[in-house]
Amino acid sequence: MSLASGVMTTGGGDPTAEWSRDEYQCELVGPQPAGGAPLGRSTRLAKFHVPEIVFGPGSLAELGHCALRLGARRPFLVTDPGLIEAGWVDEAVGHLRRVGLRPVVWHDVTPNPKEREVEAGFQRYAESGSDVIVGVGGGSVIDAAKGVAILSGNGGRILDYEGVDEVVQPIPPTVMVPSTSGTGADVSQFAVITDTTEHIKITIVSRTLVPEISVIDPRLLTTMPDWLNAATGLDALTHAIEAFVSRAHNPLTDTHALHAVRLITRNLVRTQVLPKDFGARLAMAQASLEAGMAFTNAILGATHAMSHQVGGLLDAPHGVVNGVLLPHVIRFNAQAWPERFVALGEAAGIPTQGVPPHEVAVRLAELVRALADDVGVPKGLASLGVADSDVPVLARTTLKDACMATNPRNVGVRDVETLFRAAL
Repeated sequence: MSLASGVMTTGGGDPTAEWSRDEYQCELVGPQPAGGAPLGRSTRLAKFHVPEIVFGPGSLAELGHCALRLGARRPFLVTDPGLIEAGWVDEAVGHLRRVGLRPVVWHDVTPNPKEREVEAGFQRYAESGSDVIVGVGGGSVIDAAKGVAILSGNGGRILDYEGVDEVVQPIPPTVMVPSTSGTGADVSQFAVITDTTEHIKITIVSRTLVPEISVIDPRLLTTMPDWLNAATGLDALTHAIEAFVSRAHNPLTDTHALHAVRLITRNLVRTQVLPKDFGARLAMAQASLEAGMAFTNAILGATHAMSHQVGGLLDAPHGVVNGVLLPHVIRFNAQAWPERFVALGEAAGIPTQGVPPHEVAVRLAELVRALADDVGVPKGLASLGVADSDVPVLARTTLKDACMATNPRNVGVRDVETLFRAAL
């Protein structure tokens, strides 16, 4: 039995074949004492891997001490022009210098980071003689920082590491500072990179990619544009829902996934309407964190597998694509396992008493769509540029995505084509 990268296997190559849907079924183990009470019980083995977390308003001030504790002398700070303009990079650099460090700043990262950007970042890292890698930004920045770290420790091209556990050599220590409330990249074992030749996104999954430290300062969320706030919030909601119904879920991931759903459904719209409501920002920062901790250990499902392909084809905002696809995937998966959606419905505030599980799932899908409407997400993929002629290729590449392994319902190419066409 293996728990590599959070996907439990029992041999034979199918990482989900041996999972039971009997919730946390316990079995008596060993001889029983005369009184009849068991000596012990065993449950499904669970892995839960997260970074050290520094959370709260003003926590960016701890960045220098965090890097120093990891052995930094010349940290490599990965960011983007938007974070520089917002002033967060100057503040981060100041905290690093205050403890005697000499940071190098690299900011040539675009949304949905490209393989050529990651490889250029690594060249700059190597030339500068840097050590600890610090990411200050959203998911694209953090994924690019992870890509630089992969190449530093393993060499080659970043596209060589697609899949699960292909990063076999240690990487430099990393500290991540998220500036959005949704990607979960600052606590996850995932990195998603765009292959500009094939026009697809590749998913790299490895426990080595879980950062050593995540510094979560909700102040950074206040400079997000509305569209990014909406996109990342829906991404976090997708993380939570897909982690909860994943074949690799466990009691530890469930707790965080459900709380994330509760926080997001109550606070995302509030951050759009009242962007200076710091209580809502704080709640969304925690929601992003908890959804990230859930999905990095339970993995994801069909929504992300499909979304990655659309993002690779069109360079579209990942969270927006998730917001369009998620209701369709909820309805699809609920046909196989409707009971699993009852707790999610309750967390989202849907009345469930006496309501058939499948109906709860349908109402959850409707609630997600209504939330997407409230934050301005398009109703269909066609408005993002997806054409019906793209569907066959998107469906084929979807089935190769690592996130599909833990989807709760078996999926074939025709199923994916149907889901894409329903979402157009």
